[in-house]
Amino acid sequence: MNVRDLVPWTRSQPRNPTGPSGSAEPDSANSLITLHREVNRLFDDVFRGFESAALGGVWPKLEVEDTDTAYRITAELPGMEDKDVDVVLQDGVLILRGEKRAESEDQGRGFSERVYGRFERRLALEGVDEEKVQAAFRNGVLTVTAPKTAQSQDRAKRIPINQTAH
Repeated sequence: MNVRDLVPWTRSQPRNPTGPSGSAEPDSANSLITLHREVNRLFDDVFRGFESAALGGVWPKLEVEDTDTAYRITAELPGMEDKDVDVVLQDGVLILRGEKRAESEDQGRGFSERVYGRFERRLALEGVDEEKVQAAFRNGVLTVTAPKTAQSQDRAKRIPINQTAH
């Protein structure tokens, strides 16, 4: 069988579900293509749920920036307000927790990809000056800035990489 036989149309021939004889019965190549598409769609639907499971259903998504002088943590919390979120620094661990509630009942909703419910994220932050940690909330984005202590900044030592010939 030639690969061209698997393609149900050519550039000069319009796409249609009929077979080569023009009947309403699709030919075997067309059926094979249709089956292939349906199997792919089935696998896409099945594995779509594993994306969030592979990440442990982790929400909210975080971005952590570690510079020489501070940590900067950003969390996307669309649809939430600052009063819905708690930010706690305890024993060198930054704790972000809160709850996002649905705006309406589930009665009329047929499909939703939005995330609702309680969340809690914990991040270990070493050498943070706990008195200077600040949090800001703007447009659904929480930003926590945690300056490092002078001691922790001095502890980090850059090690040069020497280029040697092998």
